Amino acid sequence: MIFSRDRILTTHVGSLPRNDKLSDLLVRQEAGETFDAKEMAAEMDKAVGHVVDKQASAGIDIGNDGEQQRVGFQTYVPQRMSGFGGISKRRRGKEFEEFPELVASLMRRFPHTSKQQNAPECQGELKYLDIKPIESELARFKRIAGTKFSEQFMTAPSPGIISSTMLNAFYDTHDAYLAAIAREMRNEYLAIHKAGLILQIDAPDLAMDRTMLYRDLDDAAFVKRVEAHVAAINAGIEGIPRDRVRLHVCYGNWEGPHIHDVPLGTILPAIYQAKVGALSIEFSNPRHAHEYGALKKHPLPKDMLLVPGVVETTSNFVEHPEVVARRIEEAVSVVGDRERVIASTDCGFGTFTNREWVIEPAVWLKLRAIREGADIASARLWGKKVA
Repeated sequence: MIFSRDRILTTHVGSLPRNDKLSDLLVRQEAGETFDAKEMAAEMDKAVGHVVDKQASAGIDIGNDGEQQRVGFQTYVPQRMSGFGGISKRRRGKEFEEFPELVASLMRRFPHTSKQQNAPECQGELKYLDIKPIESELARFKRIAGTKFSEQFMTAPSPGIISSTMLNAFYDTHDAYLAAIAREMRNEYLAIHKAGLILQIDAPDLAMDRTMLYRDLDDAAFVKRVEAHVAAINAGIEGIPRDRVRLHVCYGNWEGPHIHDVPLGTILPAIYQAKVGALSIEFSNPRHAHEYGALKKHPLPKDMLLVPGVVETTSNFVEHPEVVARRIEEAVSVVGDRERVIASTDCGFGTFTNREWVIEPAVWLKLRAIREGADIASARLWGKKVA
């Protein structure tokens, strides 16, 4: 994993907007409907090429394929594993029950989405079926990206978020289910590592699930569950050098009140148990922009980098580069080492197909703002002009 040696490096969390044609094909594939495989491959080539060029043009140092080849950041998993079927009866977050107006607003805004609340459940022994899909994703991205980025990454969901999206109806305990997911997802984690890319584990379960799957627990009990979920991550990535893994933690990428979110300081010590080299955390979400205080109370371990969100991902406001620069400088101040900070987004811009909060032109402007803000901060932090 590269450090910000002579300037603040830039990246993003992973998902980027998909075009309408590709979105339609991905939803049809997820639903088990017929589709033209050659057409799908051509559209994926086109889409990956588009987002690679846009990232590079915006000045992103550490880029990816924008998750163009997946229907959702975690809901694609049942397409690659046996053992899933039926429909999960997943609970919504507390605020969705508390504010039915929020649900109504979402339904009006996103009437045709992929399987999010109605994903399949685990009904049998899990078995990762075929490594070829992830190898195809990796090969397409590497072929198209070439040398356009200083470093490349690929995302994969944590065992915990898979377990809380595709609910358990087979294993005796939730921990047994977590262990099975970690064992099988290890195939995907290793494939990404062996391809030479940074592995990013997406784990909103470590924060978001406080208001969803684990809403009935108190904070202390939830922290114990976070520790269990982190242990599952560690089992899945065992043997991969920690400096080749980064962990994304978030509170759920939707525009809502977020008044029931767990404070970062409550869960941070448990998250530090992850054997990873970098933590990607929201710091531009209006409910969490103050959370650098948690890092003062619980300092970032010396062997970890911080990848703070310096632009948020649910509105079309484009942050001024000076705002971005100040957020980067605050992160550096808390970490105490400019080389261990890489500027990023709060979350993804295309977490699920057909559910993009931000219009595509604003996405590229936000990524450009990260680069421009990073350059301003770098000039101050290194005391020189950065090209």
